[in-house]
Amino acid sequence: QVQPVESGGGLVQAGGSQRLSCAASGRTFSSFAMGWFRQAPGKEREFVAHITWKGGSTDYADSVKGRFTISRDNANNAVYLQMNSLKPEDTAVYYCAARRSPFSGSYSSPRSYDYWGQGTQVTVSS
Repeated sequence: QVQPVESGGGLVQAGGSQRLSCAASGRTFSSFAMGWFRQAPGKEREFVAHITWKGGSTDYADSVKGRFTISRDNANNAVYLQMNSLKPEDTAVYYCAARRSPFSGSYSSPRSYDYWGQGTQVTVSS
């Protein structure tokens, strides 16, 4: 079991950068695939990025590809989301989520994740 806790959100101007962190407690963190999702007001939670348990493979939503980078540090039980060239439409609450093996369903579906953080607000001003 892991408990993700996000940090690093805040207000940033369009075109700027921000780095989100996710600290996950639990001795088996390295066996979990991790994902970032976001949810804007009045919208459904949507997939942002995914990273496999060893960090050898990453996946991104088309809307953030080329601008966001997901990474992980298993030695420190942490996952990061580096966000560059931010746009107002990136404004949302960002959630970190953990997915335990055996994996079922799509990495881009919230239903495929077992543990969620409380979220951190990212606001991009125009």
